[in-house]
Amino acid sequence: MAVADSLPGEFDVIVLGTGLTESIIAAACSRVGKSVLHVDRQAYYGGNWASFTFSGLLAWIEENKEAFSKEEITEWMNDINEGEEIILLNSSDKSIMNVEVFNFASQDPVEDVKEEASLQKKDDPFLTVDPVEDLKEGSSQKENDLFLTVDLVEDLKEEGSSQRKDDLFLTVAVAESFESGIEKSPDTYVNEHPAETLEHNDVCTSSQKKNPELSIDEKRSVNVCKTSVAETRKTITYSQIIRESRRFNIDLVSKLLYSRGSLVDLLIKSNVSRYAEFKNVNRILTYQNGSVEQVPCSRADVFGSKQLTMVEKRMLMKFLSFCIEYEQHPEEYADFKERTFSDFLKTKNLTPNLANFILHSIAMVLDTDLTTEGLRATQHFLQSLGRYGNTPFLFPLYGLGEIPQCFCRMCAVFGGIYCLRHGIRCLVVDKETRRCKAIIDSCGKRISCGHFLVESSYLSDDHHQKVKYRLISRAVLITDRSLLKADSEQLISLVTVPPLKSGQPAVRIIELCSSSMTCMQGTYLVHLTCSSVETAKEDLSPVVSKLFSENMKAGEKGEVEAERPNVLWALYFNMPDFSSVERSSYDLPNNVYVCCGPDSGLGNDCSIQQAEHIFHQMFPDEEFCPPAPNPEDIVYDGDGTPPEESVFKEHGESEVGDGEERTLDTKYLVTSTTNEAEDAQESVKEIPTE
Repeated sequence: MAVADSLPGEFDVIVLGTGLTESIIAAACSRVGKSVLHVDRQAYYGGNWASFTFSGLLAWIEENKEAFSKEEITEWMNDINEGEEIILLNSSDKSIMNVEVFNFASQDPVEDVKEEASLQKKDDPFLTVDPVEDLKEGSSQKENDLFLTVDLVEDLKEEGSSQRKDDLFLTVAVAESFESGIEKSPDTYVNEHPAETLEHNDVCTSSQKKNPELSIDEKRSVNVCKTSVAETRKTITYSQIIRESRRFNIDLVSKLLYSRGSLVDLLIKSNVSRYAEFKNVNRILTYQNGSVEQVPCSRADVFGSKQLTMVEKRMLMKFLSFCIEYEQHPEEYADFKERTFSDFLKTKNLTPNLANFILHSIAMVLDTDLTTEGLRATQHFLQSLGRYGNTPFLFPLYGLGEIPQCFCRMCAVFGGIYCLRHGIRCLVVDKETRRCKAIIDSCGKRISCGHFLVESSYLSDDHHQKVKYRLISRAVLITDRSLLKADSEQLISLVTVPPLKSGQPAVRIIELCSSSMTCMQGTYLVHLTCSSVETAKEDLSPVVSKLFSENMKAGEKGEVEAERPNVLWALYFNMPDFSSVERSSYDLPNNVYVCCGPDSGLGNDCSIQQAEHIFHQMFPDEEFCPPAPNPEDIVYDGDGTPPEESVFKEHGESEVGDGEERTLDTKYLVTSTTNEAEDAQESVKEIPTE
């Protein structure tokens, strides 16, 4: 192919797979001046971390149901020299298993129903990042680069993928801190369809001092959707879901960002935060005693809770205060270091209600996890409170698949070359040194490399048979209402469900509203995740039956079932979790590194730690993801004319000297507050620069 022939014949690093870990490493290598070739056999970015429109997800489902044929070795074997051997890689993804789809929405005729605003697909897999590039079919991603023009950068989204490229600023809904004792619920979102907006206000902002500061372009149009829970709901049909397909951004992986987690710290440190927008998770819920209840986690939640007695409130606050500084009181848990956290809680005279809250909804650990793991998880939860809101979590607008794309863009800006729909057939290994010398790509071209990174699903079946890995059970539901009724419909909720029976796993649920830009108006996107015991359907369907109704006929429902959200559409599948597999288990050359893919945890620490570890193995003397320069700091070649003063500089962005804490501007931040009288009304307010 002409495009493959135009690729350089040698790179410092070749990365196969565009998941989160691979994308972070590619960006880190490119940032320190290494030449990077980043390829993916799929037509979209993210791999098993990707986000899809609804029609894109249907195409992905069909792709994973197809039988895979073994690729024959052809004339490219002539490129293998004496003293070399090859390691074959998978040409197709076999990691997704037990895919089951159920449609419960009314079956209206869908002839001639087309996806709204669907645009024509382009065939050229290679292009230059262009400020006026068209959108791809099935993609909600915009393409606009205010910094540099990057040659040979693959378009960041193909058919069915839902990611955007023009979000250059991190927008975070900010609420009052844990210490303030004031509970606020952010409901702000960016609405790209003003015609659908019920009310258009500017946004107010309130920020806790000394937080890492996050900025937003003041020229961006921000619309606030003022909603209330309707007593009667219009029936949503399957044809409507198909027609509104582009409003959905459905993640294959369901995770959140701890506001004091390693991913948020890395986004701020590397300046990649400018490429994404985020929304607060508004509430944490749990299922117990046959109903869904809100978990009190902040000071305001605890003392405002009607579910706890005054004695329970004091007991809970006392225990949480201990967990924040548990390292300073080792005598309290010294006898339980080798025992479970569940056993430790029993010695604290906590009521079963409180023990359930702490174990499953705050620490979010298993019954078998040790005491130190539970205390560490509880401390991490509490330390993240109040940084950006009254819960510890953030969710990226347009889905989690945005995050790998952000790092891919950083890599491209610093010279990385991207090729989608472009696989690697094999590795060429020197028999004497046992190092990977080169790769043979899907076009038969031999490309030399110093280091090679591969996502675990690309390894052959022979390698997978040598290792023991776990499975993750996943379900994706489209529902018509929230699990717990509230004054506002625009809430993101984390729901924890303890094991319903002995031997069953605990289930984590993330319920997303339309203001998260992941589903159409009038629906909710619900992600269920747990460690696999059986198939995804067998693991998760008991929880779905407890919390949701799969019967759309109102006349046939009982009184309890009628109060539950209706499931309009459901998908179940299993995916592998290689996070516990040691690199040595694969028996690969010492300059070949395996990225584990998604793990079953709620946060992203595993991926960040692995990315940093692999980077330092390759380049021990280089800094991991140093800050990228701001646009106004770039020196352009040519006539020497300095660029126009950046609008962001006008907003009070100050230069940071050596040794100072690096932050972004906080003059304009997005937040929202819940006011019972005004029903989430918002207004513009400028915060004076400190």
